[in-house]
Amino acid sequence: MTRQHSDVTSSVADRFPTKYLAKPEIRALPEPPKSTWKIIGPGIIAAGVGLASGEFILFPYIASQVGLVFVWAALVGLGTQFFLNMEIERYTLATGETALTGFSRFWRHWGLVFAVLAVLANLWPGWATSSATMVTYLWGGDVKWIAIGMLLVIGLILTLAPVVYVALERAEMLKVAAVLVLLAVGAFVAISADAWADVPKIVTDASVPTELGFALLLGALAFAGAGGGQNLVQSNWIRDKGFGMGKYVPRIKSPVTGQPEAAPSTGFIFEPTDEHLGRWRAWWRFANREQLYTFVLITFLTILFTSLLSYATVYGRDGLENGIGFLQIEGDQLSAAVGSWFGTFFWIVGAFSLFAASLGIVDYTSRLVADVVKTSYAGKAKESTLYFAVVWALVLIGCVITLAGFVQPLVLLVISASVGGLMMFMYSILLLVLNRRVLPDQIKIRGGRIAVLGWSIALFGVLSALTIVDQAKQLFGGD
Repeated sequence: MTRQHSDVTSSVADRFPTKYLAKPEIRALPEPPKSTWKIIGPGIIAAGVGLASGEFILFPYIASQVGLVFVWAALVGLGTQFFLNMEIERYTLATGETALTGFSRFWRHWGLVFAVLAVLANLWPGWATSSATMVTYLWGGDVKWIAIGMLLVIGLILTLAPVVYVALERAEMLKVAAVLVLLAVGAFVAISADAWADVPKIVTDASVPTELGFALLLGALAFAGAGGGQNLVQSNWIRDKGFGMGKYVPRIKSPVTGQPEAAPSTGFIFEPTDEHLGRWRAWWRFANREQLYTFVLITFLTILFTSLLSYATVYGRDGLENGIGFLQIEGDQLSAAVGSWFGTFFWIVGAFSLFAASLGIVDYTSRLVADVVKTSYAGKAKESTLYFAVVWALVLIGCVITLAGFVQPLVLLVISASVGGLMMFMYSILLLVLNRRVLPDQIKIRGGRIAVLGWSIALFGVLSALTIVDQAKQLFGGD
């Protein structure tokens, strides 16, 4: 009996490549929760951080230019990202390791590649400048200095919060609640009967408005919900919430108000006994529900309603600004149609939403970088210390970029989205390999989910290639 137990343990751990990282430790899979509501949180954060450029800027901007013909892409993007997120969560639920750590088992520097790409995508403070721009619609002021102030506040919030995940979860829940109130009110008082009657055009007139440029369309599709590095950080967020084997991994705490803890560089794995597999099925069911009920549902409803608001107020207007300025016109139209209070409320919620998105983006980029550095390059360092160093590096670099005059939000967001689409193409491939080869047979990816990852590889591969060609033509003046 002892020999059989030893053989099972050895075979499970031996599936993990160990050239660059040690084998995972064998531990029991924790008991699943009794209710989905007890683990609600990571999906709310994903929705909260994701309710930003795609929802308030890119999709509404597209609706202001061509109507509702591209809203269908939001559902495609969200559906694809749901399955991507769940494959990222599958590995972390089973091991407590992040997906980046899993990638690094194949090649030591995979994590570094994605960390660098995430930094390149998010160095450009497009979300902070977008929020600052909306603040100027309310009270005036200089976008540059407002954005710099916001970046510094973000650094302080993430530094002074005793437990970073808790602070982030509360901020994003507040943001989601504010957005839902805006949409609920707007659905009754701001969206006309004619606009509601045109909703079927989302399906009947569905098209790809290439006249807007592939970079913008890829940005909307990639940023429908999360996009880029944000999907990868689902690993970190569910670990901090205590999902599955992530329960064994310490949280990131503030070095100022909390006690920083060094997280293990490698994770854990459980024996595929009947008891553990029963717990696994419950965890997997809960995790899928949490992501579907929060991230997917909230994000799609937001994209639908913000696009409808834009369509009902500014579509077809002559001289509409080709940029984020259309949100100022939209707010003015909402004020004229409903009352000044609603236009003001629209700008306040938009500004807060984009600020909270910027908060989450600085957080997740710092988490990715800190996790990679600790896991593959500095095992003795405290992850909390690395995290806060990256937070302030991003804040200060963002301030420098803003001071240098790069404050056009739409341009910065398209740059970020283009990099994000390339990242999604790359890690779709790696997730398929990781969850097929490394995890025990009883819990590895199979069937329809393999097909969806194949779709994700094709989708983001083609869109990334088209975007590169499109940008090259613009750069070199080709036809």
